[in-house]
Amino acid sequence: MSYKEDSYIMVKAQENGVTIIGLTRGFNTKFHHTEKLDKGEVLIAQFTEHTSAIKIRGKATIYTSLGETESE
Repeated sequence: MSYKEDSYIMVKAQENGVTIIGLTRGFNTKFHHTEKLDKGEVLIAQFTEHTSAIKIRGKATIYTSLGETESE
């Protein structure tokens, strides 16, 4: 399966301790990867054959091909 350029997201932490959690594809969704960011750190992630969703906890700015949003 091929993934397009718009399958990337960028997350910039606006506070210490922002958590990014990758969730699996399939019948049972499970956590498969976790990252912690401190204020100012940036993570670039891609949706893949294994990652169908990304959960973000904490205050962050999220950039996607659809635009920009803030988490609280």
